[in-house]
Amino acid sequence: MKPRKASIKRSTKETSIQVSVNIDGSGKTSIKTSINFLDHLIVSFGKHGMMDLKVDAKLNDGIEHHLVEDTAITIGQAIDKALSSRNGITRFSYASVPMDESLAEASIDLVKRPFWKLTLSIKRSKIEDIFKEDLEHFFQSLLQNLNCCVHLTVKYGDNDHHKVESAIKSLAVAFRNASMIDKKQKGIPSTKGSM
Repeated sequence: MKPRKASIKRSTKETSIQVSVNIDGSGKTSIKTSINFLDHLIVSFGKHGMMDLKVDAKLNDGIEHHLVEDTAITIGQAIDKALSSRNGITRFSYASVPMDESLAEASIDLVKRPFWKLTLSIKRSKIEDIFKEDLEHFFQSLLQNLNCCVHLTVKYGDNDHHKVESAIKSLAVAFRNASMIDKKQKGIPSTKGSM
């Protein structure tokens, strides 16, 4: 099987982003966005998704919203590219991940038909060093650019940090399982013969 790796560069007047991904990696990450909590979430995504992920994101215009959005877009596009035809994958999966008092669930279908439903249930206006609306936009942009169907829901919780972290981890675990090669699967995992 061909290595499932991809690199994407996105350069605009607003940001300069470079992302490399190896879906069949071991969870090694090198993440630099200059936003500590965002780095933490992306590290968790790579680690628990068992994919090697390198992200180097630089802000050109001083507006953090642009950095958050463009980083998510580029990560999603790199993963989509690495999945290629999605030949032989498991395709469907779900994960329920607790973090202390919080619980999040992710259900994923790696079909090439983008749809996402997101409920993070964040109450505070800021978590660590990132605004609520930018955090929500990170998830939205990532899900949209993965080019698949994802339902990601924080079921309950009190601590917003825990809620968001359980959400990214549940997404990572669901993605890891859905993207695994299924030895019983011959070709494209669809009755249509196409994703």
